[in-house]
Amino acid sequence: MTTPLAAPAHGHPVAVHQDEVLTGEAVALDVQPVGFFMRALGAIIDALVSIAVFLLLLWAIAAAESAGVVAPELFPILTVTLLVLVLVVLPTAVETASRGRSLGRLAVGARIVRADGGASGFRQAFIRALLGVLEIWFTFGGLAALVGAFTPRSQRLGDLVAGTYSERTRTPALPTAVLELPAALAGWATVADVARMPERLARRVAQFVAQADRMQPAARARVAASLADEVAPHVAPLPGVAPETLLRGVVAVRRERELRALQLEDARVAGLLVGGELPRGFPQR
Repeated sequence: MTTPLAAPAHGHPVAVHQDEVLTGEAVALDVQPVGFFMRALGAIIDALVSIAVFLLLLWAIAAAESAGVVAPELFPILTVTLLVLVLVVLPTAVETASRGRSLGRLAVGARIVRADGGASGFRQAFIRALLGVLEIWFTFGGLAALVGAFTPRSQRLGDLVAGTYSERTRTPALPTAVLELPAALAGWATVADVARMPERLARRVAQFVAQADRMQPAARARVAASLADEVAPHVAPLPGVAPETLLRGVVAVRRERELRALQLEDARVAGLLVGGELPRGFPQR
């Protein structure tokens, strides 16, 4: 899902809302962080996999000791080494190699990314794994759950320190058609500054444009005039056209920006899958 954002035309400031990534074209992408419960489910899956790997390797060490391959006095040292391997080294390696993925995140459709939307690297993975020993294993997930419940993106302590969060990777399909811009507003659309409107107003305008052709002329004109009055404060410059033409132009501009934002979001996810590079137009660190 994407959220349109007013272009920085005429020197107006651009507001970036929570959970949005701002592109170089002043289009805000709603990055859809994974919810608390889905993230907890992914963490539980990863924890179960880690426990299974640990028990399997521990059994192998015990078998080697029974066979006389490993000296009994080495068993405690190997057990501690195994704990470090399973709790820190393996998660770091998997997250770095898969660019933020794991079995649990694959199951819930998530990926660990940087705060700017870029791919997570070794440093972020290592910090998360190291702090995960404290907040997931030592406290049985209690500290991670407590911190995640009170952060906007359900970030645990490791995420806050590493500057990461868990993002959804299953983005919506691109729309098949874009509303046609009225010819009278072709020039206006190139300089139009359509600010973010209240969701309820935006929904009413979109519904009117979709149903206008089936409305009675008198009711159609009355509703168009009423909606145009509500939309006018969010549009600059205000074109001197009929109310319905204004509404159609506003919807077309918003749809075009939403389509562009969806394309950029798909390109960003594809970049993470391939090489971890942000597509052109994204802020780089």
